[in-house]
Amino acid sequence: MLTNGIASSAPGRYAVVGPMEFANAAALLEQGSAAFSAAAPGAALSVDLLQVGRTDSAGLAVLMEWLATARHSGHNLTVINAPATLLALARVSQLDTIILGAQP
Repeated sequence: MLTNGIASSAPGRYAVVGPMEFANAAALLEQGSAAFSAAAPGAALSVDLLQVGRTDSAGLAVLMEWLATARHSGHNLTVINAPATLLALARVSQLDTIILGAQP
């Protein structure tokens, strides 16, 4: 069972478990970017953040980079269950429309 990181729960469906913060941002960025880039062309992707505990601005940066990587690879990435803290950081950074636009 994954205790920290990103894992696929089904083709095109991913879940993040554990914090999204500075301490693990590089690992999360690499895991997610590799997964999204390797997905079948045009596949719809989703990432569920329900199991994310703590988050900070580095977590927001990872999420923004994932959205860009997915888009660059020809995918639409939907963000599910974004934590309130992450959404608050997005609002302060004026990125909320991008994150909320990625919400179902």
